[in-house]
Amino acid sequence: MTYPTQPEASHFVNGRYVEDTDGTPMDVIYPATGEVVARLHEATPAIIDQAIESARAAQADWAALSGTERGRVLRRAADLMRERNHELSVLETMDTGKPYQETSVADATSGADALEYFGGLAGSLTGEHIPLPGGDWAYTIREALGVCVGIGAWNYPTQIACWKAAPALACGNAMIFKPSETTPLCALKVAEILIEAGLPAGLFNVVQGAGAVGAPLTTDPRVDKVSLTGSVPTGRKVYAAAAEGIKHVTMELGGKSPLIVFDDADIEDAVGGAILGNFYSSGQICSNGTRVFVQAGIKEAFLKRLTERLSTAVIGDPLDEATNFGPMVSEAQLGIALNYVAAGQEEGARLVTGGTRIDKPGFWMTPAVFADVTDDMAIAREEIFGPVLSVLDFTDEDEVIARANDTEYGLAAGVFTSDLKRGHRVIGRLEAGTCYLNSYNDAPVEMPFGGVKASGVGRENSKAAIEHYSQLKSIYVRMGAVEAPF
Repeated sequence: MTYPTQPEASHFVNGRYVEDTDGTPMDVIYPATGEVVARLHEATPAIIDQAIESARAAQADWAALSGTERGRVLRRAADLMRERNHELSVLETMDTGKPYQETSVADATSGADALEYFGGLAGSLTGEHIPLPGGDWAYTIREALGVCVGIGAWNYPTQIACWKAAPALACGNAMIFKPSETTPLCALKVAEILIEAGLPAGLFNVVQGAGAVGAPLTTDPRVDKVSLTGSVPTGRKVYAAAAEGIKHVTMELGGKSPLIVFDDADIEDAVGGAILGNFYSSGQICSNGTRVFVQAGIKEAFLKRLTERLSTAVIGDPLDEATNFGPMVSEAQLGIALNYVAAGQEEGARLVTGGTRIDKPGFWMTPAVFADVTDDMAIAREEIFGPVLSVLDFTDEDEVIARANDTEYGLAAGVFTSDLKRGHRVIGRLEAGTCYLNSYNDAPVEMPFGGVKASGVGRENSKAAIEHYSQLKSIYVRMGAVEAPF
């Protein structure tokens, strides 16, 4: 069966598809087969300028609407996204290679949740009245920032587009979204749906390309905010470029997150958490708990059950609803993961299962589990972004907390234990922005998501995101005479 993957044009600007074939060609490759399924063109300077100018022209009128009016559009878009979940999920699978079993419940649905949540919140975005001595008072107004740029990652193209667009639009901003050049198709459908839902033209523009497109968007003086989802090295560059113009930023970057399993944990649940934290999306999730610290007394039982459950993974056609483990997103990403498997073996870790390339078209490997991993090994220190799980032994609570925190990253962390006092105590000491207790990798829109240390600044989702897509104006009102020294 074939599915339409070639978009009408490469970019979506000012409410319509636009093309400029002077831009560098971009092939879109289906990771399951290695086939080219679409060809787009990178945005030229002319396309970028159109996107920025149309965003600026539309933003002021949008911000002048009431929050309730803006929210109505976002909620209508959420309904349309849910109605078209099947076709959007198929496109996501073609774009990323992730199994339809996953995309049908975690991608467009998550995007719709964000549009619905921030659509409902938009009408409640008000200021504050502040009484002051002597009858004076002050008040605050929450204002839009202006034109926001969103730069997406390739692992969740639909979700990330909505996670950034929904709060930005709810607050009265315009957004120019640049998807990853690896997965450029899904954001175009988000733009189509927003226009159909009634969003005025220019408020959500999609431009394609790699760093050569992202850089001018980040540094343009007409842009007021940059929100990036990506790696730490990319984040450092984008953050520095945005700082030059004193722009608002949100940085949702990488991690090497710890997942701590105490010996009183329910092993079945802990293994399930480790699978979700390492092998969902073929391990290509920034918050993954790839350092699995298992208390020594249950290590072998944990490894045995983990291996048994991994043996039941269904690796096959991602569009088959029975498949639950898909390919890596690209040949390059597959090579990175396989190189780390080789490095782990060279450094003396024990490869318990998997870690081999599957001999078939596309970018496939078996999920890998290492045991006897030490803190200084590359597989325990560096972000792999692939299906490679490292099990590290520990004996003592204080010891494992110190080791878990011994990293430049701080995106996520998880704890499995039946002792809730210990669970809360340990999480209270872990240096991570998003934590899980007897669970892993849940991302409801109602909960803030983001990291500390090198894993980023700012938060996505929840009411916390409003702080990052708006600014406060304070007004002091004097009710009496003004006294001055002369």
